[in-house]
Amino acid sequence: MKKEYESEEEFLKEYDDSKYEKPSVTSDIVLFSVSDEKQTNYRKLKKKHYSVLLVKRNTYPFKGKWCLPGGFINNNETSEQAARRILAQETNLHNIFMEQLYTFDSLDRDPRTRVMSITYMGLVDKNKLNDSLYENASWFNITSIEDEKHYYVTLDNGNEQIKYVIRKVLKESTTDRYYFEIEDGGNLAFDNPRAITAGMARLKQKIKYTDIVFNMMGDYFTLGELQQVYEIIIGKKLLDPAFRRMIADKVEKTDKIKTGEGHRPSVLFKYKNKSGE
Repeated sequence: MKKEYESEEEFLKEYDDSKYEKPSVTSDIVLFSVSDEKQTNYRKLKKKHYSVLLVKRNTYPFKGKWCLPGGFINNNETSEQAARRILAQETNLHNIFMEQLYTFDSLDRDPRTRVMSITYMGLVDKNKLNDSLYENASWFNITSIEDEKHYYVTLDNGNEQIKYVIRKVLKESTTDRYYFEIEDGGNLAFDNPRAITAGMARLKQKIKYTDIVFNMMGDYFTLGELQQVYEIIIGKKLLDPAFRRMIADKVEKTDKIKTGEGHRPSVLFKYKNKSGE
């Protein structure tokens, strides 16, 4: 027979939290960026790269493998506070835009014990970063080929290349929700291929109906540069007139001009809701 308590204070005083198992919880960050490729033809617009930040593990499990920045959440912090602390500790990056992406809780995702991951997606314009990365962290350029059933992803930092394959499994036909199943995880730790792919899919959708992309742009940009960013995230070329209509209400023209790159001067724009000159 359950004991009847006269107050919540009495109930909490006698509450025994040891009767429930406690999984460990981490906070992990899928940090995406765009940056300019090194210029090889000064007459052409600089090509943009889409990249994700990884760190190399120096301890077991998965020693020597690459993974997302992440770590265990302390009892005195929220998952987002943990994510920001961990990102600063592991990579030396601060004040990054973040939003919660997904909770990954597969029973076998960590060989140590039951560990759930509250994962965040972060966005940054790499060209604006003032903080230098720690030596264990590296940006990997993303090349992704998607068909009806798979993502074939290659990550390349110039020295190492990681290839992984994700299979898309439809969870609910009524909502078009997919589960990302790892077919080949490459040289990535834990279930990080799922997290990176989920982040890519989230960003691909949100860029169509929100202003989230401007977290990856500089203060001023040409429409050509902005269109490149849209195209590498969406994964296809956009017709110029359609793109201009898509972003017409999001940007405003400035009196600044971009010159000195071999092509004719281009007018610079800025995000409409962004403070600045």
